[in-house]
Amino acid sequence: MTDRGWMEPIVERVVTQVLENHAGQLRTEIVRRVMEEIASRPATEAAPAGATSADLARAVTEIQLGTSQKEILKALLDGCAKYAARVALFVVRGGNATGLQGRGFKANDAVKDFALDVKAPAVVRAIGDRTFVSAPAADLDARFVQDFGAPATGEGRFLPLVLKDKVAALVYADAGTDGDGQLDAGSLELLVLSTSAWLEVSTLRKQTAHKEPTAERSESRPVASAEPAPAFNDPFAAHAPGHAMAAAATAEVAHPAPVMTVAAEPEPAAEEVVPVVQTVVAEPEPSAAPAASPEDQDVHRNAQRFARLLVDEVKLYNQAKVAEGRKHKDLYDRLKEAIEKSRSTYHKRYGNTVAASGAYFQHELVRSLAEDDVSIMGANFRH
Repeated sequence: MTDRGWMEPIVERVVTQVLENHAGQLRTEIVRRVMEEIASRPATEAAPAGATSADLARAVTEIQLGTSQKEILKALLDGCAKYAARVALFVVRGGNATGLQGRGFKANDAVKDFALDVKAPAVVRAIGDRTFVSAPAADLDARFVQDFGAPATGEGRFLPLVLKDKVAALVYADAGTDGDGQLDAGSLELLVLSTSAWLEVSTLRKQTAHKEPTAERSESRPVASAEPAPAFNDPFAAHAPGHAMAAAATAEVAHPAPVMTVAAEPEPAAEEVVPVVQTVVAEPEPSAAPAASPEDQDVHRNAQRFARLLVDEVKLYNQAKVAEGRKHKDLYDRLKEAIEKSRSTYHKRYGNTVAASGAYFQHELVRSLAEDDVSIMGANFRH
């Protein structure tokens, strides 16, 4: 049989290039699809007062904007905290479930390293069935309830974060202990599912980049065998506390779990992609200021991408206004509220960084919204 090993490096390189080139467009597409799912959600489902579908889509966007697994998980907790009074993230590893971070508790730091009872009925169901579980206080971890207080509504929720068909973490959420808190189950589920998908895609992309052939491996040179793929990168492994490490090592010999790691320091920034089946036109990645340090260049690139994503959102949610504004050359007046809200979001993140001098959000408004014709923005547009 003809040796086809020489084909593998070619395929790997092409796949890597396609993923890199389509990252921005694919990210916009996943936001669009999330919006469609939100629109189809029954109106009877509870939602926080004042919350809108755009707010939920923005929370999903924040998860996607994470440039490391650590940032993605932080965005997940921050997003969930908008839809539940109390939220905690527990790492599931080697038969243990250990607290990583909490939001909304009187002592959030006490959640860290809290050993959740994996034999509690609600935890058993969430991990064993890999499903979202709503349970009465009696089915929760008794010590957790004792230490942090029982939910006033009488129920708490566990939402499994599944990677490679295994539960890698549990998100706990409730409406708080005073009875005035909120709990929007549908939004929480969407955020956890989005995070699961994004972490898997992020890892897949890094694996693909890792396997890209080097210059020494010529396309015309046969390859006898492929290098083994790197292990699935676990964003939680480095967190495993001392009391759980021995049990984890023993359990994983018999039942290997996906290897996941949250590094102590943020990982290098990387653009994640979601493999949506859609034909897209590649757009070149922006380049950073040539004289800047590598760290500053990363900030510039991330600021440009964030500006692009924010403006894409404005276009996505206001398509009719965009069309009318371009036609009548008063685009800014029609979209002023959406533009200024996004501008504020951009400046909160990058207004005090080296990227501030780039005015990337302003440039993106003209480039993308006005199609490089500033007159389309109208007389009231500041530029």
